[in-house]
Amino acid sequence: MRLQGLLSFPLTPFTADGAEVALDVFADHVEAQIAAGPSGLFVACGTGEFTALSLAEYRDVVATAVRVARNRVPVFAGAGGGPQLAREFAVVAAEHGANGLLLLPPYLVAAPPRGLVEHVRLVAGATDLPIAVYQRANAVLDPAAAVALLDVPTVVGIKDGRGDVDAMLRLVTAVRTSGHPRAAEFGFLNGLPTAELSVRAYRAIGVDSYSSAVLCFAPEIATRFWRAVEADDEEAMNALLATFYLPLVALRDKVPGYAVALVKAGARLRGVDVGPVRPPLVDLTPEHLDELVSILAAGLDLAKTLDSAKAPDTSTDAETAKGSLQ
Repeated sequence: MRLQGLLSFPLTPFTADGAEVALDVFADHVEAQIAAGPSGLFVACGTGEFTALSLAEYRDVVATAVRVARNRVPVFAGAGGGPQLAREFAVVAAEHGANGLLLLPPYLVAAPPRGLVEHVRLVAGATDLPIAVYQRANAVLDPAAAVALLDVPTVVGIKDGRGDVDAMLRLVTAVRTSGHPRAAEFGFLNGLPTAELSVRAYRAIGVDSYSSAVLCFAPEIATRFWRAVEADDEEAMNALLATFYLPLVALRDKVPGYAVALVKAGARLRGVDVGPVRPPLVDLTPEHLDELVSILAAGLDLAKTLDSAKAPDTSTDAETAKGSLQ
């Protein structure tokens, strides 16, 4: 199962007090994500606040996503923590119909690449589900480890969240030139936060799919950017980067955890009642929310302008835009 193109990482909505998962809102959110046309859904992962979910909540999220998807797109579920806990999540995902797993970095501990391969083997032994291994933080592979993963039959790819293009090129090249029977079909995903910033660099080294958190709250912008990527439309990509993505990233970088909180705030601005983030993440300050309103309004305006092939209209007033976002 080699995923290509734009990938969706849905949010996990909570009730207003954060105490429960709002499954009805989640179901509608998943349906809207599928309508945007991604090649796959990755639920209960980073954007979906996997680490904030109980095993029971995780079960309900996976089951709901599978029910709503109805095999229209594959549903991958996050699994993580220590090896035994990750196995438990993997089993639950399999029991409730997930099509695959995204194996998140092991909890806290640092380990050499060969130790990470053994971690993957252990979790993979719990189910027959296809597994994408998420490389970031304390989970860093080297070329030998990437090639070793080819011998784990259910490992179908590596998602990169580090952003070291040189190191990623080494992994891709090692796998593709390994001579292994699965080398050509093995997948590589660009999983950086706001991956649109690095799409062109990753495509140049053979990584042609990416996750888009923006798809969760501004599918008009995310899909317009994807079409520009597919068409090699440098003018449209640069306009969207300058007007929307770069300001969004600048805001994201102001507070740790805003990679998720910004997305939830954006969804709420668009009328999706996703509730707050759970601790230790924090929601946006009022000042930062006002910044997001302006950034989102400008991005939506530009996406519409690009679709109608008109010159950009930069006269949108932030307060007027705030009322039109829903």
